[in-house]
Amino acid sequence: MLKHFASLLILAGLPCAAGHAATHRPPSRSAIASRIKAEVADEVLGINAHDAAKATAHEADDTISMESGRPPIAGKKVYEQGLAMVFKRAPEWHLSLIDESVDVAKAGDMAIYRSTYDEDSARDGVPYTHRGNFIAGFKRDPDGMWRIHWSVVSWQSPSHKK
Repeated sequence: MLKHFASLLILAGLPCAAGHAATHRPPSRSAIASRIKAEVADEVLGINAHDAAKATAHEADDTISMESGRPPIAGKKVYEQGLAMVFKRAPEWHLSLIDESVDVAKAGDMAIYRSTYDEDSARDGVPYTHRGNFIAGFKRDPDGMWRIHWSVVSWQSPSHKK
């Protein structure tokens, strides 16, 4: 009799469990990709506004930023301080996105962001530009937030006059 009672309880609870699981589905991979694109757009807005805090808003505390021609930068605070110095030295610095894509892992816990953009600046008042690639590794942290844990900037061409 006890076995039948336990079986009845399990069977009675199955519809509730299925309904509970259906209401708590993780976001789709396309929703995650859209969120990541929005986070990068926020950071680009921060760069173009020369706001170092906004430009690093979605970086993990232990982020590593790598760019050709310079040593890697380790840590969000160091990265933010470096950007603040660049903003003072290069007030004309501006990024324009050309294209972007996001690949989200099937598990929905990691993603790779890739983009191409133009970077404009000036040297002694003369406008310069060059094209670059940006690749970033995003991870959903334990608090549920998506953050950049590493990034790489690679230039397609040297800077040249506009």
